[in-house]
Amino acid sequence: MTETDETETTVVPDGGDPQEAIDAQGERRREELDDRIFEHNAGDEQEGIPFVGAGPGNPRLLTVAGKELLEESDLVVHAGSLVNSELLEEYCDHATLVNSVGKDLEELIPLMRDAYEGGENVVRLHSGDPAIYGAALEQMDALEHEGVPTHFVPGVTSAFAASATLRTQLTLNEVSNHVAFTRPQGKTLTEEEDHISEFVGMGDVTSCIYLGTHAVRETMDRLLEDGHDPETPVGVIYHASWPDEDVIVGTVGDIAEKVEEAGYRASAMVVIGDAVTGAGYERSFLYGDWANRSSSGSSGETEASDD
Repeated sequence: MTETDETETTVVPDGGDPQEAIDAQGERRREELDDRIFEHNAGDEQEGIPFVGAGPGNPRLLTVAGKELLEESDLVVHAGSLVNSELLEEYCDHATLVNSVGKDLEELIPLMRDAYEGGENVVRLHSGDPAIYGAALEQMDALEHEGVPTHFVPGVTSAFAASATLRTQLTLNEVSNHVAFTRPQGKTLTEEEDHISEFVGMGDVTSCIYLGTHAVRETMDRLLEDGHDPETPVGVIYHASWPDEDVIVGTVGDIAEKVEEAGYRASAMVVIGDAVTGAGYERSFLYGDWANRSSSGSSGETEASDD
């Protein structure tokens, strides 16, 4: 396994303007759908550079597809410390590794394009699932514009690892009918785009806050100012599924102090709602009398859904 020197300036051949490529691909989507949507499903082997979700951290939570692609890779462009080094050591020890942190599209796109066109198996490795706050599509659009095919390989997002750690469900009958993947206001989101208070106010929503560990105090203060119940449960799971995972459980009223005492400013999933404790849920219809209503013998269909 060869890791590139972070102090070196990498010189790569000039490529097209990534912003122009993104704009062009966006316009193309307005006019027509990609034929590959109807030709492949998420489990298919496909040509091109796969954008693989590394999962939340534990190497065992990498998908089979992701593992196979990493084991066959020659070059892995990964998301730095967001990807557990144990995963890189276990599945990528034969490949050249490039840390994408601090590199812009103007550098990454020619790097991946040239390696792919040179016959190398290139994998772009994102943390969690690349479809959740992964900034993957802009890279894929820029590569596609350069004639390099790409595709998604889903991963386990950290909200699911947090749910497993908390030994609860994100959705529970009569407790939480909805799940919101969100982030707090800051450099990326304006105050008007921050809907956390609205989600919490709905009552039956489990709010999973990404990229918000640094803003726990500000977020909880806003919830209290908006009149939300200070006893609403909150779970903060630092490095969910990593060896140094830590779990802090509290309420809207006291979780900020607990997180500050622990010293966490990043890399934690914040979960708000009654599903955090799993208390108060009702038995579902799925395994109750409702499931036995059919006497026609076609009972298999009743196990497909809790609706």
